[in-house]
Amino acid sequence: MKRIAKFEKVSLGQFIEGWTDTFGAEEESAAREIYDQIKLPKRATSGSAGYDFFAPVSLTLAPGETVKVPTGIRVWMEPEWVLKCYPRSGLGFKFRLQLNNTVGIIDSDYYYSDNEGHIFSKITNDSKEGKTVEIKAGEGFMQGIFAEYGITLDDDATEIRNGGFGSTTKRTV
Repeated sequence: MKRIAKFEKVSLGQFIEGWTDTFGAEEESAAREIYDQIKLPKRATSGSAGYDFFAPVSLTLAPGETVKVPTGIRVWMEPEWVLKCYPRSGLGFKFRLQLNNTVGIIDSDYYYSDNEGHIFSKITNDSKEGKTVEIKAGEGFMQGIFAEYGITLDDDATEIRNGGFGSTTKRTV
């Protein structure tokens, strides 16, 4: 097994910035307490491919509801690797819990972004059966799987990332 990455917490300041962007400034003091309780992603068993991301707070989503979750997590990884994020299998199967971008792609250079590579997850309860999803604080809600990737023979990308969602397509050609 190749060891190619390491999960870390973002700084407290970065977490509070992400938290207040989602939940409002009045929640800043609560964000400090939540930050202290954040658990780094981990595999449940030696045969697990996915690293479970744990909910920083309890989340309840009625059918059709969406929430953006600041995980407080960043990941350093070797170049030529990517972290692909999916909903936990059981939540997807039982409740049709979906990531809004279908699969979250965390590139290795995201770690160096101005936001410290803070990983967010925007999830929606897409239940067609009227089921409400309840995720307790500290419970796994998303899983990340590392994958190696290749590039084309004529690839000449030299730009350096500085930003998060959609930042790599904002380059001038």
